[in-house]
Amino acid sequence: MTNSERTKEKIHYICQTYVEKKAGRDGQVGLKIAKQLEYSTASEAQNRAEREALSEDCAGADAYMITEDPTSGEVGEPSFLIRLGNVPEFDDF
Repeated sequence: MTNSERTKEKIHYICQTYVEKKAGRDGQVGLKIAKQLEYSTASEAQNRAEREALSEDCAGADAYMITEDPTSGEVGEPSFLIRLGNVPEFDDF
């Protein structure tokens, strides 16, 4: 194995879904993560997010990618492929 192969970033494609969280004392409804699924391609993650967003109990779904440094295990900021939601607060999540 060459040095460049060991330090090559690993890409993770994630589909993450959300459900509404019951209102707190302030009466505001929030979101919580329902599912977090990893795929080998961006299109698989995006397709799953689109399917999940059609579910009646799904408040929103994201498909995003993150890169992982295999040396340190650190992950970078997410790069969103698609963001879907039917809750007004979803944009602020």
